[in-house]
Amino acid sequence: MTGDRRARALGSLLGLALGDALGSQFFVPGNRQALEQRRMPPSPWQWTDDAEMACSIFAVLAQADTIDQDALAASFAHHHDFDRGYGPSMNRLLRLIREGGSWRELSSGLFEGHGSWGNGAAMRVAPLGAWFADDLTEAARQARLSAEVTHVHPEGIAGAVAVAVAAALAARPAPPDPRDFLDQVLQLTPPGRVRDGVWAARGLAHVPYAKIAVHELGNGRETSAADTVPYALWAAARNLDDYERAIWTTASTGGDVDTTCAIVGGIVAAHLGKAGLPAPWLSACEPLPTWAGTAADSRT
Repeated sequence: MTGDRRARALGSLLGLALGDALGSQFFVPGNRQALEQRRMPPSPWQWTDDAEMACSIFAVLAQADTIDQDALAASFAHHHDFDRGYGPSMNRLLRLIREGGSWRELSSGLFEGHGSWGNGAAMRVAPLGAWFADDLTEAARQARLSAEVTHVHPEGIAGAVAVAVAAALAARPAPPDPRDFLDQVLQLTPPGRVRDGVWAARGLAHVPYAKIAVHELGNGRETSAADTVPYALWAAARNLDDYERAIWTTASTGGDVDTTCAIVGGIVAAHLGKAGLPAPWLSACEPLPTWAGTAADSRT
């Protein structure tokens, strides 16, 4: 069972990192034309904080088969690379944890005591959903644990839960059609703006136009969970059988492209596995870090 979980989660992690790395290239001046023409930008592609934090989730699950919050906080802080594009509040939080601060106090104290409602807990969680694909309720519970280390605001948690449940559904042998897929995500997503957005995405499940979906759902421009997760789930639900189409659809609408592509990439790859990822893209992408414990099986 653990081997199956690891394989599912590894496929999702690779898809997340690949989406993150490719999406980040479209912030580079001169690469916008590559996006408009749907062609690969120059390599190598480096992943960002999205993939770095997802690697910590994978490493903790591989070690303990559950989310140990203290171990996850320590991994986030120890492997924190300032140059990976973390936001200012997260840079400070992880530095203070590394210096001995309590993650519980620091996370709860963000944004005047409200906690972070950003998309950071959602962007990294898809491999966790794939790991717990056999039990959607457990996937939701574990996602909450993973989110609370840095995002205690209910919306930040809801974003992580929604993505984890989506990845768990995707990792099953025969995931439902887009509307039923989103229905099942809704059943476990806590009430609030994220859930309202997923409900709106469900209403657009059979609309083929990304620009219409983005107009209604957002594209991560505000970097909030509510502005990011609903569109990412719409794009993933409609494109589970085609990784390239899923990523191009997601990236074409702009916004927080590396994060939306990381979420979509992680969900779609949970369904397709590593074999469903385009080989030329994998070759262009920076390898996963050895500390994540994936070196033996991530690039073969």
